[in-house]
Amino acid sequence: MRIDEVELRLVELPYRMPFKTSFSSEEGKVAIIVTVRSEGMEGYGEGTMDPFPFYREECTVGAWHLLQHAFAPDLLQHGCEHPSELSARWARWRGNPMAKTALEAAVWDCYARQRGVPLRSLLGGERTEIPVGASLGMSSIPETVENVARHVEQGYKRVKLKIEPGWDIDLLAAVRGRFPDIELTVDANSAYTLGQIDTLRAIDEFGLHYIEQPLHWDDMVEHAQLATMIRTELCLDETLTSPTRVRDALDMKACSVVNVKVARVGGVQSVREIHEMCVARNVPMWCGGMLETGVGRSLNIHLATMPGFVFPGDTASASRTYVRDIVEQHLEATNGIMPVPEGAGTGVTLDRPFLDEVTSMTEVVRA
Repeated sequence: MRIDEVELRLVELPYRMPFKTSFSSEEGKVAIIVTVRSEGMEGYGEGTMDPFPFYREECTVGAWHLLQHAFAPDLLQHGCEHPSELSARWARWRGNPMAKTALEAAVWDCYARQRGVPLRSLLGGERTEIPVGASLGMSSIPETVENVARHVEQGYKRVKLKIEPGWDIDLLAAVRGRFPDIELTVDANSAYTLGQIDTLRAIDEFGLHYIEQPLHWDDMVEHAQLATMIRTELCLDETLTSPTRVRDALDMKACSVVNVKVARVGGVQSVREIHEMCVARNVPMWCGGMLETGVGRSLNIHLATMPGFVFPGDTASASRTYVRDIVEQHLEATNGIMPVPEGAGTGVTLDRPFLDEVTSMTEVVRA
């Protein structure tokens, strides 16, 4: 596969409303949109790293530098026989999975489009629609309860609440009081320590499907300890940055549910390896989200068609997040079911006039 050029765009897209978690409050999305062009066809990828390293270590400025001066030049010089080889080839540059994913995903998309097949068919995904859940940012308890009510009415298959110390027990009591039977999960984004075990045990009493990343963002050891102290299953997010890290976490019993974010684990090939591992071990997976634009969201939808993704993921309707997206297709769920975009590759095309409006910087890298 010969690559002719790689285009990088820095886009800034406002959210419908601020999204608050335990570590930040965001007004909009800053993302790197990558376009790979090869023999008259193009494919798209999205860099989901933040401007500052609040989630993991990567940030937008560093990713842009690596894409422009390392990953794209390597791809242009050597091309690839198949996108699956890029992950191992780029391992000589340590870490930076989100930057690598932005380009690797674009190559996968282009490769599928050149062959006229949907991306899911290259991944072993057979479903044409997937169940999805909704992740709710922090707001007042009355607002949160009403927000949960709206999403239950819209048919979402799972509701996830963001929590932190002091913003947990009363919130869960209010939501469970009104919705005792819904599939409910919480995500702490690493806000707790084992010293707060009494609070974590209180959270354990609310009949949650799982608790996501309660402890330190890079920890396995204390999560393994916590798993023996509560009944609710633990799901890891920030900790799992590669197939090796997933294997280690499962071996240590630090989690029994795996949140797969393609950017966090280093790309589509890494997801394939994690999927094979989890299916072999009968470990449930679900597709996490980073409030992606339609470029990243469409990729997530295709990944979630793989048979090991058994829990509803974060690929909810794009209109929940954005007034206007940068793709022409409307990625919308109905009754908690998201259809897979039709067509080759990820099935989306760029809304170029709007993309130009929200682009603040562009760089085209050629051989």
